[in-house]
Amino acid sequence: MAAAESLDFVSQYSTGATPPWDVDEIRREIAAIATEYVHSPLEPVFTRLLATRGKLFTLLRGQPKPGEALHLFFLTGTACLLLAHASQNLGDETAAMAQIRTAWTCADRADHNGLRAWVRGTAALIAEWSPQVQAALTHTQSALAYAPTGESRIRIAAIQARAAARVGDQQRARSSLDVLRHAREEWPDADGLEQFGGLLRFPTEKQAFYIGGTYTLLGNYERAERHAAEAIALYEQGAPEAYSYGDVALARLDIVTARLALGEVEGASEELKKILELPAQLRIRQLGTSVQRIARLLTDSKFDGNRTARELADAAVSYRTMDTQPKAPLQ
Repeated sequence: MAAAESLDFVSQYSTGATPPWDVDEIRREIAAIATEYVHSPLEPVFTRLLATRGKLFTLLRGQPKPGEALHLFFLTGTACLLLAHASQNLGDETAAMAQIRTAWTCADRADHNGLRAWVRGTAALIAEWSPQVQAALTHTQSALAYAPTGESRIRIAAIQARAAARVGDQQRARSSLDVLRHAREEWPDADGLEQFGGLLRFPTEKQAFYIGGTYTLLGNYERAERHAAEAIALYEQGAPEAYSYGDVALARLDIVTARLALGEVEGASEELKKILELPAQLRIRQLGTSVQRIARLLTDSKFDGNRTARELADAAVSYRTMDTQPKAPLQ
C-alpha cells in the first residue's frame, strides 16, 4: 500500500517517460508470480497480482511515451490474464471474464498476437468449465488465428480437444489431438509470454495432462490413464517450482475415473484419497466439479454393496474447495 501511494504521488509529476527500472521490476515480478502460481497457495499470489496490476495502471495513467505504452499495455494484459486464471480457480467465472476483456483490450493496445492468443485460449478454458462449454470451441478457433507455432499453438489445440470431447464431439476432439501432435513437430516461434515461465508455459507434462483428460472424456480409459500417469510422473520428476498441484490433482482424478469405469475400486481409492487429503488452500474450483462427478460415478449400481465405494462416495459428496471454505482475511 505504501509503495502504491508513492507511485501514485510521483505519477502526478510524470514527464511522460517511464523509468526503465520500474518496467524491469514489474517484468520480474510477473515472472515470479507466474512461476509461483502453479505450486503455491493461490490467495497470496492473487494479492501480489493485484498490487502489480496497480503499479501498471499507475504507470499507464502517467501518459508514457508511445513505445513505452506498448510494452506497459503488454505487461498489464499479462497481469490481467493471470488474474483471469486466478478468478476462475477461485470460483468466480464472471470476474474471470471481466479480467479477460481487460486483457484483450490491453493486447489490442499493445498489438501483441502472442498475448491475443493466450487471452482467447484462457477465455476458452474458462468457458470449458462453465455451462457455456460450447463457447470454448469458438474461442479456440479465434485463438488459433493468432497463435504462433510452438507451445502457444499446442495449448490451443489441447484446450480445443478437451472442450470438444466435453460436448461429445468425438471427431473434432480427435482431429484437435492431431493438430496438437502436428504442432509439436513445427519449428517453435516465441509468443512473448514464455519469458515469464510457470503458468504461462505449456510444457510436455501439461500436454500429457490435457491429452489424458481428453481421452477420459472420450471414454478411452486405457489411454487416459497412461497419459495422466505420464503427466504426474513428469511433474514429480521435474523441478519443484514447476510442479503444478492443480494439474497433478486433476490428472489423478482422470486416473480415478478410468479405474472406476473398469470396476477397479481399490485402485481408484488409492488415487482419490490423495485428492481428498489435499490442503484446503490448494483445492481449486475445478477440483470440486471433478470430485462431484466422481461421487456420481460411485453411485452406479455395479458398486452396490461395495463398502469402499460407499465410503469414497460419502467423502466425495462432502468435499469442499477453496471457494466453499470459510475465508480468513488476506494478510
